[in-house]
Amino acid sequence: MRRHILFKEFLLTGTIVNTGAIVAGSVIGVIIGKRLPERLKGIVMQALGLAVILIGLQMALSGKNLLATIGCLLLGAITGEVINIERGVERMGEWLKARARSDSSSFVRGFVVSSILYCTGAMVIVGSIQDGTVGDTSTLYVKSLLDGTASVAFASSMGIGVAFSALSVLVVQGTITLLAAKLAFLQDPGVLNAVTATGGLLILAIGINLLEIRQIRVGNMIPALLFAILLAVWLP
Repeated sequence: MRRHILFKEFLLTGTIVNTGAIVAGSVIGVIIGKRLPERLKGIVMQALGLAVILIGLQMALSGKNLLATIGCLLLGAITGEVINIERGVERMGEWLKARARSDSSSFVRGFVVSSILYCTGAMVIVGSIQDGTVGDTSTLYVKSLLDGTASVAFASSMGIGVAFSALSVLVVQGTITLLAAKLAFLQDPGVLNAVTATGGLLILAIGINLLEIRQIRVGNMIPALLFAILLAVWLP
């Protein structure tokens, strides 16, 4: 039994399936997108924006400590802005675009938006830890289905850059899976609640960006998740 668990942990089964689903969904989306008129792509993106806002609101409102969530968001935004995380993610997107020799004008946007969306949320933490500790991949399989479906829609509008967000998922989820035994405390209900609420605000911001209401540097707010975890651990 233990060999089986270690074997699954070594292969990062759940994360590999997740990355494969994103790539497959993106390829399908790109193929479909080439056949869609710009007007239809526009309405699809607006529908996605509204859906992402709804998901973000639902997650954000599930939080039990509103002031703590707001405080973590502010601290995270200030920290991320000083470090300028989003610019770093954009540079990675530009580097990948050059290596892929893509001429897509929305490559970097697709990579950044998808990377943040797919790596934000409680399912990333819970699923990765379950996979790494007991070999339970069920949560990551469900996430794979959701991410793969979303990739079809995103790639149809933003192009092949969405597929490269699979690399972000591989790094983030893979790291958590490999360190699962030491990160098991993250499954504490209080920590998950804090991550879900704070992550919900980030997802809400992504929805606002998709609707082009105002461009929010969501990448620079990612440290808010770390502050949410630290606060939940120190002040249960």
